Amino acid sequence: MPNNILGGSGFNALVKARYGYMLFNKNDTYIGRAIEKYGEFSELEAALFKQVCNEGDVVLDIGANIGSHTLAFANMVGETGYVYAFEPQPVIFQTLCANVALNSLQNVATHGVALSDSAGDVLIPQIDYSRQSNFGSMEVERFEHGSKIPKQTLDDPLEFTKIKLMKIDVEGMEAKVIRGARNTIKQHQPAVYVENDRIDKSAELIELMWSLDYRIYWHTPALFNPSNYFNDPENIYPNTVSINMLCLPRSAPSQLNGFTEITDQHSHPMKKD
Repeated sequence: MPNNILGGSGFNALVKARYGYMLFNKNDTYIGRAIEKYGEFSELEAALFKQVCNEGDVVLDIGANIGSHTLAFANMVGETGYVYAFEPQPVIFQTLCANVALNSLQNVATHGVALSDSAGDVLIPQIDYSRQSNFGSMEVERFEHGSKIPKQTLDDPLEFTKIKLMKIDVEGMEAKVIRGARNTIKQHQPAVYVENDRIDKSAELIELMWSLDYRIYWHTPALFNPSNYFNDPENIYPNTVSINMLCLPRSAPSQLNGFTEITDQHSHPMKKD
């Protein structure tokens, strides 16, 4: 890994990564560790996004974390496009904003809110970011104590021009986000890229996207990219993939090679035969 530009003994570090300067938590065992070792996170997801997004497009990054994909999206859509990034964890949201500012991005708007199927608040507990953890794995609606963070639906009064892609990675709240975005999805008909790594919630999520008249395809890229930005050959995520669905409106022409269409709501890549 290139030298940490920040130095010091704090939990944050700063490197020049694939899509610009990235501030990250050295104690984050997934995203932070990947940025530190590879200069990128889940770049094989971003490779798919590059096939969907073009100059001038509008993208929603829901569950943006520190902005590893947000910066990639900003690069893809260019100065004439726009990225809306949503992240409810306050300290992680601060890092997201820092990464947008560090790279002088004027085509990104950040929102420190939780998206769901109703308006109100969520409670975020005090988290010790100086200890190792997977900080992005928090399901933010399950806590009974903590600081109040606003919660809203995507259909609440946010004004969007034509949305091309909606990326949703919200740790088990994906169906709630989509239910709260029904009108937005019906109006814009975007491609929807949604995490689906919880077998117990998978059927509901698949049926929900079918009800919106979408075709759905599994996308399970490895976390390790052999052509990573730092050219590090060591795979610290062996046999680890992200489990996502690429959802495309049935009204849009789609010719996808190498993708498996979902035709059974009870199928899942993690299920054993």
